Amino acid sequence: MRLATSSRFLTQTFRRHHLKPLVSVRTSVSLAEDPKCHPEQSVKKFHEIPGPKSLPVVGTIYLYLMGVYSFTQLHKTGLKKYLKYGPIVREEIVPGNSVVWIFDPNDMEHLFLSENNLPQRRSHLAVGVLRKDRPHVYNTGGLLTTNGEDWWKLRKEFQKGFSAPQAVRAYLPVTDNIIQEFVASRLMQQRDDYLPELSRLFLQLTCLVAFDKKFDCFSTNEMKPDSMSSRLMDAALTTNSLVLTLDNEKNVKKARSWKKFESAMLYMEDVAVELVKEKADSLAKENKEESENTVPSLLELYLSSPNLDYKDVVGMSVDLLLAGIDTTAYTASFALYYLAKNERVQNFLRLESQKILQSPEDPVTAKTLANAPYARAVLKEVFRMSPISVGVGRIATQDIVLSGYNVPKGTNIVTQNQISCRLEKYFARPNEFLPERWIKGSPLQVKDNPFLVLPFGHGPRSCIARRLAEQHLLTLLLRIVHNHKIIWTSKKELDCKTLLINKPDQELKFTFSKITN
Repeated sequence: MRLATSSRFLTQTFRRHHLKPLVSVRTSVSLAEDPKCHPEQSVKKFHEIPGPKSLPVVGTIYLYLMGVYSFTQLHKTGLKKYLKYGPIVREEIVPGNSVVWIFDPNDMEHLFLSENNLPQRRSHLAVGVLRKDRPHVYNTGGLLTTNGEDWWKLRKEFQKGFSAPQAVRAYLPVTDNIIQEFVASRLMQQRDDYLPELSRLFLQLTCLVAFDKKFDCFSTNEMKPDSMSSRLMDAALTTNSLVLTLDNEKNVKKARSWKKFESAMLYMEDVAVELVKEKADSLAKENKEESENTVPSLLELYLSSPNLDYKDVVGMSVDLLLAGIDTTAYTASFALYYLAKNERVQNFLRLESQKILQSPEDPVTAKTLANAPYARAVLKEVFRMSPISVGVGRIATQDIVLSGYNVPKGTNIVTQNQISCRLEKYFARPNEFLPERWIKGSPLQVKDNPFLVLPFGHGPRSCIARRLAEQHLLTLLLRIVHNHKIIWTSKKELDCKTLLINKPDQELKFTFSKITN
């Protein structure tokens, strides 16, 4: 079935169900009426940007210690700042080190379009500190923490295995096989929390695609707490939990959490070094044994590149282990939750899945995903309501005017997309899960600002594995919903807590019941 035909089919179905069009993105109680949201025409000085009061020595950290703000709920903290100060806020969490929070998508657009070809950001500082102290293992801080030409040298080489659609599609057969095994053997078992299951699934996918290594994450041995996969999951969670806190420390190595962070990072390093060495030895011996993949793994591509050093590959391998487990597992968690809480949406997605996969045994192919507009709309609505992070960080590469205020070069700026995407000013019925917003021709379609929903960042510094992550997630959703009903059994609504990335704030209480036609 062609994409156009599928879109028409869905549009006609929406209309039959009498869904109310989103004809306006303004209401009488819109926050757009707030006078703070309209900046003056003349350019004001940087120190005039409104924001919480910074005290000598402690900055604004006292507000977090008092519970007014929270580092673990940045979306709620950001909304408080927006409502009190308006679309741009300046804060000194650490005295003398300003961060500017922006909520207006026009400011976001101006920020991204004004930056040079080497966007800079301030993030994962502790990772950079650790790697600087280990020059025998790393050349640089890696993609996450490096800026300038050093960053671009790495990015342009590492993105080759990720950026081309055909390169990512080559991994679809092995991805689909692993997900089918997961759905068949793990889904129906009752669990107190499904998040560890999803984390194991995405660890398995990451290791097979990136390293050509099948960890058997669901085997009896690997389910033990001291197994490699269990320790990797713990190490990734620990690291992601501590990065944000350490980023706000004056001396990260003196912070109380440094040793815990260091231990987690060094374990991932040990695993990465072993994986790289194993693959390098295999390539050196021209090992022709059949691998799990029918295409070269990312690690093989990197080791074969004349422009990458062995230590660069080790650094990237650690980054893949750090980012490849939790980010997709958390997004999958929120996607399953929204489907469970919105039976109408779940039924529409099942209808699409059963139309493009007439049998559960049919393979998910590139054509399958191309003919799944509703699945893509579901995923985009998940990104709108529960993105993987609160926003996108940048260091201004030149002086810039935002909301009428001059922001000097070198300022740390963080967009607040998660908050803005829940404002009625930009989305009607913002707290309703409505994938139809993103279906072309749907009566619910809205024209959004392209800088509002940015789950993978923007521009050259956007997530390097975006296409692969979307492919994993779409395949998983289509497979699960095809012949299973997703039920949320907790009495509490699911929210997120901030660990640098947004993690579900409670155990995932799902039940999956088999649907027989």
